[in-house]
Amino acid sequence: MNKELVYKKVFGTVMRGLLIFVVSFIILLPLYWIFISSITPSAELFQSPIDYLPDHPTLENYKYLIENVGLLEKVGNTVIIVGLTILVSTVLCVLAAYAFSRFKSRTVSLAFGFIIATMLIPDIVLARPLYTFMQEVKLYDTYPGLIILYISAVIPFTVLILRNFVGEIPEALEEAAAIDGATLLQRVFYVIIPLMKPAIATVCIINFITCLNNFFTPLFFANNIQVLSVSIVQLPLRNNMYAVPWDLVSAMGWIILLPIIIFVAVFEKQIMEGIMAGGVKA
Repeated sequence: MNKELVYKKVFGTVMRGLLIFVVSFIILLPLYWIFISSITPSAELFQSPIDYLPDHPTLENYKYLIENVGLLEKVGNTVIIVGLTILVSTVLCVLAAYAFSRFKSRTVSLAFGFIIATMLIPDIVLARPLYTFMQEVKLYDTYPGLIILYISAVIPFTVLILRNFVGEIPEALEEAAAIDGATLLQRVFYVIIPLMKPAIATVCIINFITCLNNFFTPLFFANNIQVLSVSIVQLPLRNNMYAVPWDLVSAMGWIILLPIIIFVAVFEKQIMEGIMAGGVKA
């Protein structure tokens, strides 16, 4: 009987390892192919038979992006917009999450419901009227306009996660601080926020990935301000105007993917813990 249990355990371990290998292969193969294509000369990109390791690896594609496509400027624009978005949205959402969690009334619940309901509205539905509005208020193709749009896109999810996390913090801690003479702001900044650090770190990481992947907003609401996510569709066609420069597309794609891969690999534990802690109940 014990021998049979050992066989079942070994079989289960082998099957689990095999499943992990298959899923990992399916996920990682496209990433590997993008990277290999980015360091392969364009003349060797479509050679037959397929070469899974380039014979003459080169960084010319990345050099071309820096010298001719303004890659560094796009990286700078992305850092400014995404950085300010995460900073401002985190401050606003922490305070909003505390208010929605601690102050109970029909009006507060209705306001929270409206904020969460905006997650159900596709961006394309609001694109035309929002485009006109941004032009009327002189925010079209400006850094403040893009930052406001980015912030509005991440607020619903951030408030939802942080509100649920605040709801798990015992109110007795605040009551004890109030007895000691702490004001409302002191209780928020010295009691609540330190306990929210895991959730705040999680939403910052997720919002970073969301903003970096945001393609529609900078494409539709900006013309001269270019970020990394839209640069992949604005690459030059080089000598042949009918040929897609897949080597440059791969290089730009890898530049966009690399920060996301690093963040997910480094902060995977915090992401999962924060989502589970903030998603226990609505």
